[in-house]
Amino acid sequence: MFDKLEELEKKYNELTEKISDPEVIADQDSWRKYMKEQSAMKDVVDKYVEYKQVKNNMDEAKEMMSDPEMKEFAEEEYYSSKEKLSKMEEELKILLLPKDQNDDSNVIIEIRGGAGGEEAALFAYNLYRMYTMYAELKRWQVEIIDINETGIGGLKEVSFIIKGKGAYSKLKFESGVHRVQRVPETEASGRIHTSTVTVAVLPEVEDVEVEINNNDLRIDTYRASGAGGQHVNKTSSAIRITHIPTGIVVACQNERSQLQNKETAMKMLRSKLYEIEQEKQENELATTRRLQVGSGARSEKIRTYNYPQSRVTDHRINYTIYQLESFLNGNMDELIEALIAADRADRLKEGNI
Repeated sequence: MFDKLEELEKKYNELTEKISDPEVIADQDSWRKYMKEQSAMKDVVDKYVEYKQVKNNMDEAKEMMSDPEMKEFAEEEYYSSKEKLSKMEEELKILLLPKDQNDDSNVIIEIRGGAGGEEAALFAYNLYRMYTMYAELKRWQVEIIDINETGIGGLKEVSFIIKGKGAYSKLKFESGVHRVQRVPETEASGRIHTSTVTVAVLPEVEDVEVEINNNDLRIDTYRASGAGGQHVNKTSSAIRITHIPTGIVVACQNERSQLQNKETAMKMLRSKLYEIEQEKQENELATTRRLQVGSGARSEKIRTYNYPQSRVTDHRINYTIYQLESFLNGNMDELIEALIAADRADRLKEGNI
């Protein structure tokens, strides 16, 4: 572990020199790349520098223990430093775990009603509201990309971007099938129904990370529907982009102009193509982890929301919260932190440092 830490500190110092080099600064793509790489190392390097200082204090205290006049003070310093080092070694193990390069990214979320018809569409709206309220609590921005509403307040599907540092790190484990158990408002007999909603979570990626050939795109324009006033219905401002090699289709109708809709749709397309590439790499690694990063378990039932028992259960880590209403109002941190901790524990168990 300490050999790796020494290598990291050396690399960090080299990157510090590079980002101060006028030639590198002139090449903004390279400069941003080096800045991002250095930023990813900062926490672990800072902790290692602190560790070495505490280790040095402990070694000095050990030498001073041979001096009768300094022995009592030196022993106190020695054992205090030793205890600190033990804790810091555990912290360093965690910091050395490979960091998901997308953790600091904005996040694109797609929610679609699954089995259950109108009840599934109503719950899709509940989940959309939950994520937007969570974003509000974090002081993040939410921008709708595309939305398809039903007549009684549900959502057939909705896609939106949450913009904020670390948004992807908090929400990446939300991909999968979300199941709801409740009595629908339209159910006269009071029977509990089970419906499902699928959630897909993608990191928003930069242009430089995914190359797209314009010859591979078919771009269609159409008139936007839904809220937006008369202007929306009079001009073909909505954009649908088809990526011919993969068959991926993305659409955006919520921006004010055709150009803005095209830019937003291209963001979604880049993220989807990036996700495909990430899945290929993960499959090649043949990972067996219980928690899948990104969209690794999209078909898996990950969570149940049981209204009669006011219960939310995440099946991947067998974690239950009996505060359903609060959870749906965006107070998700307890479960999100439990998922992050379980993922970290899995990787430590694998010795993946």
